[in-house]
Amino acid sequence: MEQTPLSMRKHVALVGDTNSGKSTLFNQLLGQEVSIVSNVSGTTTDTVIKAMELIPYGPIALMDTAGLGDSSELGKQRIEKTEKMLDRADLILYIKDISAPGATAVYFGKPTFVVYTKCESLAEDELSALKKDNPDVVFLSNHATVGLDDLKTRMVQELTKLDKEKEESAQEETWVGDLLPKGSTVVLVTPIDSAAPKGRLILPQVQILRDCLDHDMKAVVTKETTLKETLEELKKVDLVITDSQVFPMVNQIVSKEIPLTSFSMLLARKKGDFSQYLQGAEGFERLQNGDAILVLEGCSHNTTHEDIGRRKLPQMVYEKLGVSCRFFYFTGYDFPEDLSEYKMALSCGMCMVNRQEVETRMKRLKDAGIPVTNYGVAIAYLNGILDRTKELFQ
Repeated sequence: MEQTPLSMRKHVALVGDTNSGKSTLFNQLLGQEVSIVSNVSGTTTDTVIKAMELIPYGPIALMDTAGLGDSSELGKQRIEKTEKMLDRADLILYIKDISAPGATAVYFGKPTFVVYTKCESLAEDELSALKKDNPDVVFLSNHATVGLDDLKTRMVQELTKLDKEKEESAQEETWVGDLLPKGSTVVLVTPIDSAAPKGRLILPQVQILRDCLDHDMKAVVTKETTLKETLEELKKVDLVITDSQVFPMVNQIVSKEIPLTSFSMLLARKKGDFSQYLQGAEGFERLQNGDAILVLEGCSHNTTHEDIGRRKLPQMVYEKLGVSCRFFYFTGYDFPEDLSEYKMALSCGMCMVNRQEVETRMKRLKDAGIPVTNYGVAIAYLNGILDRTKELFQ
C-alpha cells in the first residue's frame, strides 16, 4: 500500500458552489463513499482530505471543500475556511452544475480548470455544441460516472505539467543527490533524547537516509556522543548532516575540511525560499525586549525540556542576544490572519506540511515585511556558524 505522507503529495482541490456535485465527484474519484452526498445545500461543512493513487501519475491528496455561495448562517465562515484551505492546493478543479449558468466565478491564483457536472440534464445536441465551444472544460454526466476517465486524464496532464515547470525552474527533487557525487560518504548525526519519538527516526532523517541510498551514497548513522569515534573509523567523509539542536557540539567535532549542515537546513532548501530563510536570520539583530515572534510548527507534539521551538530557541535568543521576546505558536496548518504584531517569524522544517502551503506563508510574510528563518538556520546563526553550514549550498 502506498505510504507517501500527505505532506509529500500534490494537493488537488474540488471547489465550486453548493450542490454543484463536488462530493459526488470526490467519492467517484476515490472509489468509495467518503463525503456525504445530499440535495440539501451546504452539506459539506469542512474540507475533507484523502490520499489516493492517480494512475499513472502517482500519489496525490484529494480535497473536498465546503461550497461557495453558501447562504446558510455559517456560510461565510465555511467559505473563509475553504479559501484558507486552498493555500495548500497545487491544482484546483472548479466544479460547476451545467444547469446553473450563474454559478460563482472565482479566481484563486492557482492552476485551475473547469468541470461541468450533471450534463445529462441537457439535450445531446446542446451538450455537443457546448463541448465544441469549450475544449478545455471536462464534462461529467450521470453522477460523475460518464467522463470520469477524461477527468483523470486531464488531472494527470495538469499535474505532470506542474512537475515539469518546477523541474525547469527549481532544483531536482532530491535532498543531497544534487550536492554530492555518487559514492560519497555521508554521516547523519541523530540525537536520541526525550524529544525523540520512541522506536523510530523522524521523517526528515528517514527521507535523507533514503535519498543517500537512492543516489548510491554510503550513509552512516550515529549519535552525537559517538560522532568523534565514527569519524575516526571512516577513511573519507564528504558531508556531515546533524540535528540542529547539537549544532555547536558537532561543529567542534567535525574538522573544517568536512562540509557540515543540518536536516533542518536541507528541509529549508527543499520547502520554501532558502535565500529568504538565510536573509531572514538577520532579523535577530533587530529584535528588542518585548518583541513578538511568530513560531510555526508543522505538527503538534508533547513538549519537553529539550524541545527546540518551545524551550531551546527562546532560551538561545535570550542568552545570545540579551533580549526577552514573546513567542506565539501556531501548529499544523494554522496561520494568523493578522501579522502586524510580529517582528520576526521562526519555522520548523515543515516536514508534515506540503510545499504549496509553505510557499504561500513565506510570500505573506515577505509581503508583510516580516523576516522569517527556520530552526536550523536560526540555530546556526545564533551560534556563529551559519557561514560554514551554508557553504555547501553555494
